[in-house]
Order: sequence, then C-alpha cells, then structure tokens
Amino acid sequence: MAISSIGVGSGLPLDQLLEDLRKSENAPLALLQSKATDYQNRFTAYGTIKSSIEALKTASDALGKSETFGALKTSVNTDAFTASASNKAIAGQYSVNVTQLATAQTLTSGGYADRKEELADGSVKITIALENGESKDFTLSRDQATMEGLVKAINAESGLGVSATMVNDGSGTPHRLLITANDTGEKAAVKGITVAAGETNGASDFSKLQNLIGFGAGEPAGGTGLTVTAAKNAELSINGIDIVSQGNTIEDAIEGVTLTLSKETEAGKTNTLSITRDDSVTSKAINTFVSAYNNLQGIIKTLTAYDVDSQKGAALTGDSLARRVQTQVRAALNSSEASGAIANLSQMGISTDPVTGNLKVDDKKLTAALKDNMADVQKLFAGENGLSARMAAVATEFTKSGGIIANATDSISQTLKDLEKQYDATTERIDAKMESYRRQFVALDSMMAQMNSVSSYLTQQLAMLNNLSSNSDK
Repeated sequence: MAISSIGVGSGLPLDQLLEDLRKSENAPLALLQSKATDYQNRFTAYGTIKSSIEALKTASDALGKSETFGALKTSVNTDAFTASASNKAIAGQYSVNVTQLATAQTLTSGGYADRKEELADGSVKITIALENGESKDFTLSRDQATMEGLVKAINAESGLGVSATMVNDGSGTPHRLLITANDTGEKAAVKGITVAAGETNGASDFSKLQNLIGFGAGEPAGGTGLTVTAAKNAELSINGIDIVSQGNTIEDAIEGVTLTLSKETEAGKTNTLSITRDDSVTSKAINTFVSAYNNLQGIIKTLTAYDVDSQKGAALTGDSLARRVQTQVRAALNSSEASGAIANLSQMGISTDPVTGNLKVDDKKLTAALKDNMADVQKLFAGENGLSARMAAVATEFTKSGGIIANATDSISQTLKDLEKQYDATTERIDAKMESYRRQFVALDSMMAQMNSVSSYLTQQLAMLNNLSSNSDK
C-alpha cells in the first residue's frame, strides 16, 4: 500500500508514523510466528525420536531371531562347489566328491531355408510329454504353423517345461529350432512331442511340422526329427555316500547345508567342506543393538538440553514424552527375568556408563560369553519375555499408528492449523486498522494543507493592509 505521498500537504512525517504504527501492530504476529516455530520444532523432534525408536526395534528384533544365535559358517578347499549353512546344521568336516553336474535336455531340429515356411494346411494340436509323467498340449492356427510361430507359441505357453529359440548356422538351410528343458535333470526332460490335427479347422497335411518336431512315439520314420542331447542328473558323494539330484543346488543332503555344484571334482583330488560356529553373527547383532540404543539416548539428550549461558532450551526441553521414552526404554533394557550363567547384560560384558547413560561393550567378556554360554545368551535376548520382546512392546507403544507419538504429533498439527488461522485473522485485523489509520492521516494531511493555505492567504492580506496603512500615513 503506497503511503509515501502522505504528509506532503501538511509537512508532517505521516508516512514514518504509519510505518511505526505497523511495526507496533505487527507484534502479535511475531508472537504467533514464534509459537508456530516452537511447535514445528517439537513436531520434527518427535519424528526424529520415532525414527530412532524404530531403528532400535529393528536391532532388537534381530536379537529375537533364532538364526542370530549359533550361526554357522562354511569353508571349502575347492571351486567345484560352494556351501552355505543354516543354524540347523551341525559343525563338522565332510568329504564331497562331484562326479557329474546336472544338465538340461536340448532338442535340435534339422535346418530349414525359410523360417516363415508354412508347415501345415490348417490348425494343429501339439502335445509335449515329460519324463515325470506330466504333459500339456496347445494349438497352432494355420498362420502360426511356421518355425517363427512355433517358437512364439511355445514360449507363450506356461507349464510346458521347455523354452524355444532359433539358431542360424550360416549354411544353405541355416534355420534350426532349439528346444531346451527349463530345468536340469532327467525327470525334467521331454519324453515325446506329437502332432495331430486341430479340433477346429484341422489340418489334413502336417507332415512338415511333424518332421520338424516329431519326437519319441510321434517321430515319423525317415523324418527330419530332432537331435537329442540327453539330460543328466547331478551325481556326488558325501563321506562315501552316493547322492543323485535333479539340479546342481542340493539342499539338506547334509542337514541345514545347501551345496551349489559348479564343476566336477578333479581326478585324485579330495574336496573338503568344513562347518564351524560363527559367533560373529551374534556379536554383530548385539553391537548393532548397543549402537541403536546409544543413538536414541544421544538424540533425546540433545533434544531436551538447556543452554545455561544463552538461557535457551532445545526443541523438547522439559518435554514429558521424551523423558517417558527414555525411562521406558531403560526399564525394558534392565528388567531381565532370565536365569543361568548369563542372566543379565553385565554378565556378558555390556554395562551402562553412569555419566552418559550409554551402553559399553567389553569385547573380550562378550566373546567368552558367546563361546561358553550361547544358550543362556539366546535366552536372555530371545526368550519368551527376553529383551527383544520387551523392547518391541515398548517401541510399538510409541511408534504404532494411534500410538503415543502419533497422538502427540496429531495434536501439534491441529495446534499449527489453529495458529495459522489466528495469524490470518490477526493479519486481516491489522490491515483493516492500518487502512483506517491511513484514511485518517490522509484526511489530516488534507485539512492541514487547507489550513496552511488559509494561513498563507491571511498572512498576505494582513501584509497588504499594513502596506496600505503605511502609505496613507505618509
């Protein structure tokens, strides 16, 4: 709103006066803005605490899983296979000899000059039977009865157990059909492929198609047919016990162990698999939990701090919710009901710093506890009312939808909306008031201008009268 011209008529600094009045009237807006900033800082702080609680819950949940305790690691002295072990495996050493890898069956057709050549004069039904006793059929329409159409049809059908492609060998009849079993092993191989007239618009001549893919019982005498590369099962021995597998990934031949075969064992070489305990998995999970716990404590400390020198608090100084989080998390940490050689955290090398409240880990003591008392450590963390369960209950109370933090942030959101409405209403009121001031000042300026004009006129008239009087006296 332009006010720079006000005061010209009167010579008074009315524009500066209006500006000063605006600053004075804006004081309530600054107060509302300050309140809104404080509430927004609290809202953000609650979100930070919630994220830290969720991170702590994730870390404590890991300590509630059985696979965190008594984990095993594998090592092999060969590139013939790799191995992984779950906690169901038993530590030990095994001799593994791979004599044959599992392979998939392939069927290769003879060469054709034209990949788009019509192979049937009507629709045909093709049936693919597998060695495992399963079979499935599909229908090709006349316009699909080409090498290209057959490849598309095979790949579009689910459950056939095979995939198809074409290979160009560069000869005079370069196009060859290649059908490959989707899985390795003898049971996944194709037993037979037969061709018959379709039920609708059935072909009367489909000899070319039959010559292309006829196999097994459906292969015509003297036909082109398919060249077969047979499927193979994987064969190996474990400590002298022969094992046969459809695939090269073998689960639970040794309980809890997965073997992945990659090559046959070299003649005269002994392949060894060693399975040993891996306490580092448990140690890492515990240290991750300690870090998450200390991070939460540090965040709460920062958000509730008070600077004595500046006499200024942080976003949550004096906030009861932040203190409640701290109190309940500490209670969940220390209210152990476990028994045995390791019945509390301090017995496994985890103590609380009396100054900072943070947890400290004695690595040597922890390593010894895991080595000698893994069962008790697991019970302490993953038992029915172990630390993991207690911490999850506390964390959920604060972070769940409709939980303590959600209710607090919802309340702040509503307060921020109310402050925004107050701010807008106050702004409108101040604008109206300033407009009233402006009109009054315009009127004052006009009146003063008129008065100054009258004053000047009267001054001139009086001066003229004085001149006349002086002249008459002479």
